Amino acid sequence: MEFLEKLSLAGLVPVIAINDAEDAVPLCKALSDGGLPVAEITFRTAAAEEAIRRVHQELPNVLLCAGTVLTCEQVDRAVNAGAAAIVSPGLNPEVVKYCIARNIPVCPGTANPSDIEAALSLGLNAVKFFPAETLGGLKLIKAMAAPYTTVKFMPTGGINEKNMLDYLAYDKILCCGGSWMVPADAVAAKDWARITELTRSAVNTMLGFELRHVGVNCENADESMAVCRKLSALLNWPIKEGNSSNFVGTGFEMMKKMGRGRNGHIAIGTNSVKRAKWHLEQRGFKFIEDSAVEKNGKLIAIYLEDEIGGFAFHLVQK
Repeated sequence: MEFLEKLSLAGLVPVIAINDAEDAVPLCKALSDGGLPVAEITFRTAAAEEAIRRVHQELPNVLLCAGTVLTCEQVDRAVNAGAAAIVSPGLNPEVVKYCIARNIPVCPGTANPSDIEAALSLGLNAVKFFPAETLGGLKLIKAMAAPYTTVKFMPTGGINEKNMLDYLAYDKILCCGGSWMVPADAVAAKDWARITELTRSAVNTMLGFELRHVGVNCENADESMAVCRKLSALLNWPIKEGNSSNFVGTGFEMMKKMGRGRNGHIAIGTNSVKRAKWHLEQRGFKFIEDSAVEKNGKLIAIYLEDEIGGFAFHLVQK
């Protein structure tokens, strides 16, 4: 899988400046513990190269980028230390060509259509958009994306937990970069637990998990309808008949035959099935690939491999 595709599945890229290389590993572990094994370590500090090296050696599963890379010499230092991709605040053709010639993923900064055309001329179809909110945010990205239909954007600058869902909902957004999960005072105090909690909150907001419905296995259509009538009488919710199941309201589905799961299934809604699947895989969960359902080329549902409490679980697109 291409590295930038992995960043897209991660959804969020914490942008961090490290003054003390000793902080790099515990900080990135805190991010991983919060559900985000990703980091863009910027070359704004003298400790950047050593920080990248330590994270690469001790936390090899972290998707590691080098940020604020301004020169070809910094590219070499970052990659030799273990960075898998290069990110820059602006578009320096020399740096981009240097990376491309060495098959190093690179995501240069852009701010206007001219920058995007320069990126396209160099063979890129993914760019950073920086500083995002200052330049006009999602509104400007949508305006620029209209004529440049193949380009994906990584907005950074002013992104936070309150506005990130607006960005991520747009299909031209590769991922969002931000630093709100790693506030400077928490890093200075080595408050890794706080960073973990901020990261967990960001990931939970991004994925947006919520219970959609509970499916109960019934032996046949008659049993399905009988159970529906009892639930409908209890809750005063309407019954909606279907081909393979009947619903009571939107929260209960009574199968007309024994389906997945010993007792039935539970549907979990999410803002992005594809992204949620990747995140759950990082947590050790596996999926039944042939259960995947797509619509218009987009993954909209898939079952987990293991049952939990006698129920099969599946993700479903909100």
